[in-house]
Amino acid sequence: MPASAPSRDHLDWPFYGPEHRALAAELDAFVAAGGLGTIDHHDVDSACRALVARLGDAGLLRHCVPAAFGGSSEAIDSRALCLIRETLAYEDGLADFAFAMQGLGTGAISLSGSPELQRRVLPEVAAGRMISAFALTEPEAGSDVAAMSTAARRDGDSYVLDGEKIWISNGGIADVYTVFARTGEAPGTRGISAFVVFADTPGFSIAERLETIAPHPLARIRFEGCRVPASHLLGAPGEGFKIAMRTLDIFRASVAAAALGFARRALDEAIVHARGRKMFGATLAELPTAQSTLGDMATAIDAAALLTARTAWRRDVQKLPATREAAMAKLTATENAQWVIDQALQLFGGRGVQVGQITERLYREIRALRIYEGATEVQKLIIGRELTKARPAAGPEAS
Repeated sequence: MPASAPSRDHLDWPFYGPEHRALAAELDAFVAAGGLGTIDHHDVDSACRALVARLGDAGLLRHCVPAAFGGSSEAIDSRALCLIRETLAYEDGLADFAFAMQGLGTGAISLSGSPELQRRVLPEVAAGRMISAFALTEPEAGSDVAAMSTAARRDGDSYVLDGEKIWISNGGIADVYTVFARTGEAPGTRGISAFVVFADTPGFSIAERLETIAPHPLARIRFEGCRVPASHLLGAPGEGFKIAMRTLDIFRASVAAAALGFARRALDEAIVHARGRKMFGATLAELPTAQSTLGDMATAIDAAALLTARTAWRRDVQKLPATREAAMAKLTATENAQWVIDQALQLFGGRGVQVGQITERLYREIRALRIYEGATEVQKLIIGRELTKARPAAGPEAS
């Protein structure tokens, strides 16, 4: 018998309030009632469109935008995002993806868009009638954003974009893209600006559809003389990098939560399997080696869950910057989840790698989370940078 629902024990922690426990109950009821429908992993475009519509109809996408534009709370609540992503990832990685991109794709619009853009886009995203995307990465500018070459030049009351972006989630099905391009106000990241580009804008095209080990809508996109109104600029010229980092800071904790959803599913499946698997005159669950492995898996999950909850709570309740905390949560949750899933697969033995098994799917789904929205190595750099920036020097050199 497969695992059916994630544990909610962590909702008793002081990081969460009654509104989050109510949301968890709503999520569990939605999933149990078949709210996600049948997800066809062989046609990810159609599957994601259907998932966005279902999530919108259920009111869950309202958590991706502020209340002024159809959202569920005055400001985006990080703990709600985490609970939703953890639940959806537990059920299916594509469901988590469909939800997450609605928030990430429009986070910059919520933060810095003009009232006109916000009114045009955010209510449609919250209702599941419009699909969004976040276009930052380039073929030669992934973790090194300063190497970005996509350019936007001012021409009268418009900007003209030229260049390419790659690994763009929802590329090919999105209606609206948040795009970052070099406008040249200063060297490096200080010369990058952010724009809203609608999919039907002349000069915008899908250059290539990309396939990965855990399929989802993904593309290389191209801008060739793509003219967008100056009113589609987000914030001021040269503020694009700051806007991108603020957006990623909001949603990075939710990446950790998605990893937790994958890890919890792996642990639950492993427990069910271990209880029923007979070997050496006992069940696998009765063998000390299996018990030790399950104990390590549970501990790794709780460690990551505590870091994730702390990050979201710090942002929601303390209203404090959480760059370092988000990096710690993302680093720990994704790395721990990779290990937990690997251990679950090992407990399943040969059956664990069979195509179609939940462990095989989880093994593919978790791998990308250690890379996107800041690879593990980048998270370590962020943590180190924040530590050295925040703490004064000590010892003889400081005197």
